[in-house]
Amino acid sequence: MKSAVIGLGVIGKVHAELLKQNGTLAAVCDCDGEKLRLYQGVRGYNDWRELLEKERPDAVHICTPHCLHAEMTIAALEQNINVLCEKPLYMRREEIEKILSAERNSRAQLGVCFQNRYNPSSLYAKNFLRGKTVSGGAGMLVWRRDKQYYASAQWRGTRAGEGGGVLINQALHTVDLLCWFLGVPDFVTATVCNLSLQNVIEVEDTAVVRCTGKSGFSLFATNGGARDFPPEIVLQAEGGELRVLPNGVFVNGEKVPVARMREGLAKPCYGGGHGALVEDFYDCLRTGRKFEIDGKEGAKAVKIVLAAYESAGKEVKV
Repeated sequence: MKSAVIGLGVIGKVHAELLKQNGTLAAVCDCDGEKLRLYQGVRGYNDWRELLEKERPDAVHICTPHCLHAEMTIAALEQNINVLCEKPLYMRREEIEKILSAERNSRAQLGVCFQNRYNPSSLYAKNFLRGKTVSGGAGMLVWRRDKQYYASAQWRGTRAGEGGGVLINQALHTVDLLCWFLGVPDFVTATVCNLSLQNVIEVEDTAVVRCTGKSGFSLFATNGGARDFPPEIVLQAEGGELRVLPNGVFVNGEKVPVARMREGLAKPCYGGGHGALVEDFYDCLRTGRKFEIDGKEGAKAVKIVLAAYESAGKEVKV
């Protein structure tokens, strides 16, 4: 099997290293020639269309700025090339139907990288909730992203390149887990603001979100913390209160035995799920099994985030 990575930034390097380890990395693409030179023995391209045309990889990993995800995903699927796309799958409402149409008409599979579903604590919670009525949940993410972080790439902190701030980038994983545990809500009411980076970024660093309807949960997320704290989800279900952390689960206040999260190649705050997700994706490609986090599944959290951006304190339909 032959794989390629488009985009060799922070997360692209993680994907490339995982593919080097499983022996499938054949080509990489980035507009920065210095990054390409780090991959000796691997064919390098600065034009992603040329890579797809010349390499015809079995799978391509899209790890570019958010604004490029939809276009690249659609182009690869139209050429029947399997796609593993970093989150968010898209950043504009009009893009999702085009992606899902390309997925339906392709012989290839589309996967979205929501790696926190593979954390042992997340898997325990999902299994614990199976068959139980869940009355609601809440998520909290307090991280720190400073001026230096946003200066590391021109697309960061911009509406055109990133599509938003803490909600669509850092907190999207927490939104995805809440949807995975509870289901997709019908309505969103949200407020977003910039508390610590007013003269640095044009998007939000803090958000408060309330989701209602057939599923209900709340979310507080900020990039203005003193440091990165572990994201936390609390769920009220039959059998008690469930508190889910990246490396632990508590049921009614008592810690339950859960396997420790595997060591990852990415920043500690990203979790260690990338390796397990990539392994599962390639097992699906080899066996013909359908990858669970497909286009429709990967779109759910983004729909909530886009509704939150539209809300401005008013109730908006997802």
